[in-house]
Amino acid sequence: MVTPDGIERDVTLTSAAARYDELWVRDAVGEPPLGREEVLELLALGEVIARKAVHGRQLAVRSARRAGASWAQIGGAMGVSKQAAWEAHGKWIDD
Repeated sequence: MVTPDGIERDVTLTSAAARYDELWVRDAVGEPPLGREEVLELLALGEVIARKAVHGRQLAVRSARRAGASWAQIGGAMGVSKQAAWEAHGKWIDD
């Protein structure tokens, strides 16, 4: 059985998204229908994509802080308030 932990090291965000998209389209169209293992792979890939996206966002926030961006600017780039940006990333970045 495919698990997120089992595939996370072997795929990039781009390759995981491409495979996810391929399976998602097949599932939506139903031709050919996905088997149980492919549906489980689809679920695992979704989790891997979410993990990698969150990690990438954290790294980008850290880079923005190192480049001198304020929490207000970071929040604006993320579409949230400076307080929300700081609460989500401040402890991880500042520690």
